[in-house]
Amino acid sequence: MKVKRILYWVSTGLLSLLLMNAIYMYISKFEMVQGMLASYNYPEYLIYILITGKVLGVIAILSNIKGTIKEWAYAGLFFNFVLAFITHYVLGDGEGMGAIIALVLLMVSYFLGRQVRPWIIKN
Repeated sequence: MKVKRILYWVSTGLLSLLLMNAIYMYISKFEMVQGMLASYNYPEYLIYILITGKVLGVIAILSNIKGTIKEWAYAGLFFNFVLAFITHYVLGDGEGMGAIIALVLLMVSYFLGRQVRPWIIKN
């Protein structure tokens, strides 16, 4: 159980760092991200939605919030990473590996979290 607890916190910590790095990039390099999204034919306001969703996701994953809110945070991040990978794959720009790494960290964090902290994540 100790190994699972360590793996849970390592994966959750790495996932949180990855998300905070993305938030920092969205804010500090706003024009670059805006141009990238425009080249993908996505609307500009999507940046604000991604920033808000990732901030709330990090808060929900790291806190002791119980039940449905944590489940929705994991679900929202799951869809974000899957759709990011699909976008990069369809465009063929070779940038989808970050989404795959984030998806693996998310799944490890979620499934180990159900075993290590069962009172937090609803069964």
